[in-house]
Formats: sequence, C-alpha cells, structure tokens
Amino acid sequence: MTGFATPFRLFAAALAFSLAAPVVSEAKQAPAFTVKTLDGKPLKLSDLRKRPVIVDFWATWCGPCRASMPHLSTMQTRYEKQGLAVIGLSVDETGSKTVQKYANSLGVKFTLAMANDEVLDAYGPIRSIPTTFFINRKGDIVRRVVGYIDGDTMEDYVKEILE
Repeated sequence: MTGFATPFRLFAAALAFSLAAPVVSEAKQAPAFTVKTLDGKPLKLSDLRKRPVIVDFWATWCGPCRASMPHLSTMQTRYEKQGLAVIGLSVDETGSKTVQKYANSLGVKFTLAMANDEVLDAYGPIRSIPTTFFINRKGDIVRRVVGYIDGDTMEDYVKEILE
C-alpha cells in the first residue's frame, strides 16, 4: 500500500507512540473517501455529512489499537443519539474475514471497514497506528492523534466534535 509502512515498522512505531501525547493539528476539511465495510458494502464519508465522526486506523496485531477498541465502542454507544459515527479502518492485509473474527471477539460496536490505498493516501501518511481523526459536523478534522487515547481523553475529544 502506498503511504503505509511495513507491519514491523508500524508495530515498533505503535509501541513507541503508545504513551505519547496526542498530536493536535489545525482544522482542515476531511478528505472524502469510499471504503468497503467488512460485509462488502460501500461506506462513504459523504454519507455522514453533518455528523461528528471518528476515523480510527488500526490493525489486529497492534496492542495499543486493541486497548483503544473498548473506548471507541463506548463512545459510539454513549453518543450515537447525538449523531456520532465511529469508523474503524483496518490496515490488516489478512482480509475482512480475519478482521471480523477479531472484532467479534472484542465485541466491537462501531462500523469497521478495510482501509484502501486511496484513504491511506488521503489521510496519510499513516506511519503509526492507531492514528485517530476527530471530525466535526462541518467536516473539519479537529484532531489527529497518533497513539493510544485513554477513555477520558477520548471523551473530551468527542465532546469537542459534538458541538
């Protein structure tokens, strides 16, 4: 995949960033994308227009990603009525069936899809995972966070994009 590091480099980077402070970027319009959900249906960011969105790049082999999954599920459940959409984009090369089995074992409660070259290029370079984008109702990326986000901090970031 273009713009994406090898699994070994990502694993090392994920470990290095797992305790790192979040990277906050200035607001810019979130790039449009279309990906396939794990059941093969198309998912377009444009279908979520005027909704706050979390886009999380992750992989099954990433420890900090696994630790983030319960927080992302909690945010989806807690703020769904306020329009929040959480999308997990897997960078796994093993395929959607493996990712679905893994997600089922964790009880994931948000939409999962497979990242493709276009979304990786548009949001990248994605050099480390998890990398999480917080997008407000206007479609602006408010935060780009590289590494693990604890539940309380994630909730603060979600409240920012709900406004």
